[in-house]
Amino acid sequence: MTVLTSILVFLHILGAAAIVGGWFATFKKPTVLPIQLWGAIAQLVTGLALVGVFEATGSPTTAFHIKMGVKIIIAIAVLVPAIIGYRKARANQKVPKGLAHAVGGMALINIGVAALWSV
Repeated sequence: MTVLTSILVFLHILGAAAIVGGWFATFKKPTVLPIQLWGAIAQLVTGLALVGVFEATGSPTTAFHIKMGVKIIIAIAVLVPAIIGYRKARANQKVPKGLAHAVGGMALINIGVAALWSV
């Protein structure tokens, strides 16, 4: 299980890097890149998989469940604008600045929750 957990954590961090990196790369002219959409999908899928692995092997606490609930809500708050923004960008429509910044900003908040909220 350690190898599986390590691979999932690697992919989870890679997803976060894709979202935030794409956001920084297009900060002056905000849009949603395909890599950000794939990063958001990777974040949600690997996050849920990590919770499943931990539930199966560890003894999660109430604080863990609260933190994971918050992180899943934020992950969905990243994925939904990423889908909407990507569809607009693919259709050659203007992506609203707030939508593009929501993708990167919420991902950054999710990283902060992961790093600063100790369980």
